[in-house]
Amino acid sequence: MQFIHHDLGYQPAGAVVVVTLSGTEANVQLLDETNFRSYERGDTHHYYGGHFRQSPVRLTIPSNGHWHVAVDLGGFGGQVNSSARVPSPSKV
Repeated sequence: MQFIHHDLGYQPAGAVVVVTLSGTEANVQLLDETNFRSYERGDTHHYYGGHFRQSPVRLTIPSNGHWHVAVDLGGFGGQVNSSARVPSPSKV
C-alpha cells in the first residue's frame, strides 16, 4: 500500500497535530511506534483519526511517546498531498 508518512518524533500527551490535505479526501491515521510498524507490514493496528473530507485535520496525541501520521487513500483512486505539524500550544 502506498502512503505518506510523517514522523512526528517524541511528542507529549495533549499536543495537537495539524494535518493539512490537498487533493482527494484521505485516511489520516495517528499511530504510536508499535502500531505504525504493524501498519507498514499490513498487520492489524490501532490508530486515532479516520477518513477526512475537509482539511485541516486536528488530532490530539493521547500519551507521551514517539508518534507517526500515515495518510493514504484506502485503495480508492485519486491523489493526495499532506503536511503535518505540531504547533506550539498558543498557535493551535
